[in-house]
Amino acid sequence: MKKIQNISSTDTFTVRNLVLRIGKPIESCKFDGDNLPTTKHFGLFINEKLVGVVSVFKNKNAIFNIENQFQIRGMAVLPEFQKNGFGKDLVNHCEEHIKNKNRTLIWFNARENAVPFYKNLGYNKLGNPFSIADIGIHYLMKKEIG
Repeated sequence: MKKIQNISSTDTFTVRNLVLRIGKPIESCKFDGDNLPTTKHFGLFINEKLVGVVSVFKNKNAIFNIENQFQIRGMAVLPEFQKNGFGKDLVNHCEEHIKNKNRTLIWFNARENAVPFYKNLGYNKLGNPFSIADIGIHYLMKKEIG
């Protein structure tokens, strides 16, 4: 049985570590803003096992001239559960959460290999690629909601 529910920031660390911070210390999975009251963390569970996570931060990017902005970070699905639509389920859950808050923009820095996934969900790639130290090439992506 599949369900998505609110989880704590520390609940995200194991999945973040196994997918996004491979070989790095678990402490590298803590993001600035994880524990702000405006930040929400969601976990996707299959038969009570946490297999995917995503976090939504109220965070304004100065590039965009829109007041209400949220950033998706730490989107990760365990490798053995990928290619089953669970990532799409998590992103859609974030969009519904933001719509319910009357927010208007989602943005994030997508890893180069994740760009096609996000494009299929209606996100647009902006500008040139850039590198995040020890992680790799990323693109800024966005989608207006509502």
